[in-house]
Amino acid sequence: MERVPRSWLAAVEAVSCRPDTTQAIKDECDSILNLLLQKNSEYGDSVFFPKRIFSRSDAEEQLRVRIDDKLSRLMNQDPKLIPEDTEQDLIGYLILLRVARKLQVV
Repeated sequence: MERVPRSWLAAVEAVSCRPDTTQAIKDECDSILNLLLQKNSEYGDSVFFPKRIFSRSDAEEQLRVRIDDKLSRLMNQDPKLIPEDTEQDLIGYLILLRVARKLQVV
């Protein structure tokens, strides 16, 4: 196995220990957490337990469709003009997909 140069490791350790970076990451994760919990409450847990009025797809498939829609939106826009909520939604859907897999929701 190839070893990583020591100077690179030192640089990574120095950056990862910066309190402002650590706090910014925590703040961003908290923001996504709050968004997911709020939307889950507002929508009545419909991501994991959909009403299935029009679609009969399971929760994972429905999440993959939502992810595809967000990616399409990102691909069709000027990167400088992408609304923040589109990025947040994409991150949220990816997290929800992981949760659905862990819960084995169908």
